[in-house]
Amino acid sequence: MPTYAYACKNCGHRFDAVQSFADAALTECPECGGALRKQYGSIGVTFNGSGFYRTDSRKATASGDSGGASAPSSTSSSSETKASPAAAGS
Repeated sequence: MPTYAYACKNCGHRFDAVQSFADAALTECPECGGALRKQYGSIGVTFNGSGFYRTDSRKATASGDSGGASAPSSTSSSSETKASPAAAGS
């Protein structure tokens, strides 16, 4: 069963309640009887292990390749487009 966090709008009392999905949300503060609101926070999810990355689902080929299309090398094209400092001054 999930745990829900609540906060009182009147007195600021904060607490957690373990409730079923079918249970109605709490509406009354146990401290002062004021109105409650649910608190929403981030959840701690980490993706570890195989199957979570794009390359994990691809089968390796006989040549040891990851199976995907390889990106063209940018080293040869970047060296051709860059001018040397000596050539730029002339």
